[in-house]
Amino acid sequence: MMRQLLSSLSYFSIFFAPFIFPIIVWIVARDAYVAKHSKRALLSHLFPFLAAIPLLYLTIIANHAGSIFGYVILFAVIYFGSFVYNIVKGIQVLRDDV
Repeated sequence: MMRQLLSSLSYFSIFFAPFIFPIIVWIVARDAYVAKHSKRALLSHLFPFLAAIPLLYLTIIANHAGSIFGYVILFAVIYFGSFVYNIVKGIQVLRDDV
């Protein structure tokens, strides 16, 4: 049960410590199951910000209101998708029979 709780908290950390908690769990965890889920949670927390880099670059190059509006909408969709993914995975891991 502790394995599931730590793994699930790595995903749910999007609410309280999106990058710090999964990194700490990943480094400290001796269990492969917990380390795998904490690494996945960390990547899912980082993805929206990594996706924002090229979007921001393209927005600066285009430099007009339509592209900025498009960037904000696309970032919001990516971030919302990542947020929902983390909640769903956190619940799935809690319900998992390991």
